Amino acid sequence: MKLKGTQILLQILKEENVDTIFGYPGGSVIDIYDELYRSDIKHILVRHEQGAVHAADGYARASGRVGVALVTSGPGATNTVTGIATAHSDSIPIVVFTGQVPTTLIGNDAFQESDITGITRPCTKHNFLVRNVEELAPTIKEAFHIARSGRPGPVLVDLPKNMMASTTEYDPSTVVIKTDEPLHKASSKKYLQAMDLLKDAKNPVVLIGGGILLGKATEDLRKFIEKTRIPVTSTLMGLSGFPGTHPLWLGMLGMHGTYYANMAISHCDLLITLGARFSDRVTGKIETFAEKANIIHIDVDPSSINKNVVVDLPIVSDLKVALQQINRMLDEQQFKLNEAERQVWLDQIDAWKQEVPLTYCQNGELIKPQFVIEKLFELTRGKAIITTEVGQNQMWAAQFYRYDNPHTFLSSGGLGTMGYGLPAAIGAQCAFPDALVVDIAGDGSIQMNIQEMATAIQYNLPVKIVLLNNNYLGMVRQWQELFYDKRYSHTDMMVTPDFVKVAEAYGFLGLRATRPEEVIPTLKLGLTTPGPVLMDFRVAREECVYPMVRPGGSISEMTLGTREMTN
Repeated sequence: MKLKGTQILLQILKEENVDTIFGYPGGSVIDIYDELYRSDIKHILVRHEQGAVHAADGYARASGRVGVALVTSGPGATNTVTGIATAHSDSIPIVVFTGQVPTTLIGNDAFQESDITGITRPCTKHNFLVRNVEELAPTIKEAFHIARSGRPGPVLVDLPKNMMASTTEYDPSTVVIKTDEPLHKASSKKYLQAMDLLKDAKNPVVLIGGGILLGKATEDLRKFIEKTRIPVTSTLMGLSGFPGTHPLWLGMLGMHGTYYANMAISHCDLLITLGARFSDRVTGKIETFAEKANIIHIDVDPSSINKNVVVDLPIVSDLKVALQQINRMLDEQQFKLNEAERQVWLDQIDAWKQEVPLTYCQNGELIKPQFVIEKLFELTRGKAIITTEVGQNQMWAAQFYRYDNPHTFLSSGGLGTMGYGLPAAIGAQCAFPDALVVDIAGDGSIQMNIQEMATAIQYNLPVKIVLLNNNYLGMVRQWQELFYDKRYSHTDMMVTPDFVKVAEAYGFLGLRATRPEEVIPTLKLGLTTPGPVLMDFRVAREECVYPMVRPGGSISEMTLGTREMTN
């Protein structure tokens, strides 16, 4: 049958089971929006194109499906770049459709023309410019396939206006996807080597990254841990990949990781790394990272292996497939755990936990931000989907909220994008309308995309914002305190809006707590009130995130605020 380009686009979106698009209209996509008017696909009108991509990203992280954004050409397209780069850094499957001027005007500096494929080439998994309407259907199909397969990532499809208005024959049975990623299957020899290392290890640790979630391997991981009783630590992106209340959970490792996680990594004799890329925030000084350990690294992306840390046993594989194979071999070989030997290792870890627990001191008249997060966890019983902005608020959310269920911690890890949390919360809420979704924010980050409060109101999305308000760019200020003799150069944000009034202006319920005794009542009211709520917690201005590993230092050398710990 003959269809217009706009009709083909909407038809394929349905075939890909897309139920929600986050977007912002404009001249070059007006034909698409006219077609959307007659479609049953839900469209969420954001207030900035960056918000559209972050919302699609949050939708993808929470649901495990491909998120979709639609924007116009020129500035609409260029406004997506930060969101695309955020998704690229964290391997999030999204497809971004951008409008483009007609093909006859490309290269002529036409109104609202930009070379968005050239601009986004470094921060997309792949991108396309559709130059022929016959290419439209296979291109869109390939975009979704590429976004979700292998190591996931963002794909951009640039749609010239005349391609959308053109007609062509469309038969879904004839659409052929040309792009295919290689299926990596590790040899049985690799798994036998892994079993030998596992049997010989006395002090093993499992390190999980975001790949455990992207690979949908959390249940297989849990089975592996039950068989082997190996303690588990995580990168920031791996949080929620293993239950945070499990006795074998060590918390996050790295620059702001727990003391006992960093000690376990520094003293283990086997490190099993699953879907992590060994970023600098995780490893600290490379030469001293897990220097006593044999390292097994399992990852779907061969380019991630031996890139930052040289490992002893690389296994290129889908994580779910790899863990299922290892679990089968454990059963087939009737793996017998040396309980006494393992208990010695776990007792050592317990001693580290008692020596330096993850703690803070809530006293006096100042609200400690850690106290707010801790009480948020208790009141939600860990059942909320948490998104974060970036900075101190993000680290406290990582440290003091426990994530028992997969895909309940959504945060910008690799790029560290301020302004991510609120639109991501909107995306997660669209994916799960009945879930409790909370954005943990700072007063600096929230202002990056605060306009998306209007989006929440327009679509009655009951997102809750927990604002840790210290009138500083907190993480930069912390570095200035510790490493620049308290020269707070342009990090003081005393001139900020009254966030309660801003919330009310948008239509949110605005609440404020200024004393510790007000924290729990404010949280209770904010979490139980229907509809969107902003809770403004005026927290201790110069509170720092501890533990902290100094930049370039070993993760075994941590600053705890009042003392240094080296082991």
